[in-house]
Amino acid sequence: MDKVPADGTTVIQTYKLQLIDALCGDPDFLLQHCHSLCLLSQREYDHVKATAIPSEKVRDILDYMMAKDSKHVQNFLNLLLKNEMQETFHKLCFLQKLPPSRSLTTEKTKTKRKKENLPAEQVPLKQPRKTSSRTVTEKQLMLVARHIGSSWKEVGRVVLEISTTRLEQIVEENPRNIRECVFTMLRDWSMREREKATAARLHSLLTQEENAVAPGSIDFLLEDN
Repeated sequence: MDKVPADGTTVIQTYKLQLIDALCGDPDFLLQHCHSLCLLSQREYDHVKATAIPSEKVRDILDYMMAKDSKHVQNFLNLLLKNEMQETFHKLCFLQKLPPSRSLTTEKTKTKRKKENLPAEQVPLKQPRKTSSRTVTEKQLMLVARHIGSSWKEVGRVVLEISTTRLEQIVEENPRNIRECVFTMLRDWSMREREKATAARLHSLLTQEENAVAPGSIDFLLEDN
């Protein structure tokens, strides 16, 4: 099957947890296919290969893909829709129910119209947003902290994978100051993730559909200054 879901990066971002659940059964199988299709660089491949926990392997692959250009993302989603992948990872069947790619449909329509010398509809194509591959700064972390509210502990445990013990320590260190607690939590995540703590990845993690941070509120993380 060769149907591509619309807005590839958004699909990965929105269904990230579902994709991790679907693919964590055999992440090395997915990794080898991504490598053979040149969807990952050698450095990215080596990093994922060295990760021991299956769910983290899949998470890292998805994070790397969300930082790629639209062509790589579409090729990745095409891979997930192939019969071999669908048979190996049965839970991926939900991807088949997503609508076809609007951008690819538009491009095919434009090409057909040119051949037929017909005027094309003046529908502007949305340009893919450039994502920053730079490590997130403390200034950015402080700005992000303003947009995470009272559910910050849940975000820390579920999204950033900060331990409950550490979260309680943060509260003790910063009593009655939620913003400082959130900033400390984000800084802990950044220090733990090192080179993987990019602004684009943090944006992706915090703007999952089930999280409390509205995507537009932290879009400054996607600006490649």
